[in-house]
Amino acid sequence: MEQLEYEFDGAGSLRQSGPAVLVGVVSSGNLEVLVESAELGGRGRIVVNTSVRGFGEIWQAVLTDFAGRHNLANLLISINDAGATPAVVSLRLDQAAEEFYRGEP
Repeated sequence: MEQLEYEFDGAGSLRQSGPAVLVGVVSSGNLEVLVESAELGGRGRIVVNTSVRGFGEIWQAVLTDFAGRHNLANLLISINDAGATPAVVSLRLDQAAEEFYRGEP
């Protein structure tokens, strides 16, 4: 197992949202994503627990792309990975963000 942690600047303060959201399932070749509000001084934190070592640069690229498309201010995102491809990671992150902010104006 390898644990990676990344922080990103948020865009202002986090709007009110629903409860924490969990999407995906950890199984062969997949991952789960947990999104929850957290007081992080306007920053966003993503913690990755992965069974595949040595892919930190790829994780950085995928997560930087995600952060560029979403406001991560005061969000804690936890990822448990079992070898998902970058495309699946991106899909699950977008799915989690959409569900987390569902119903907001």
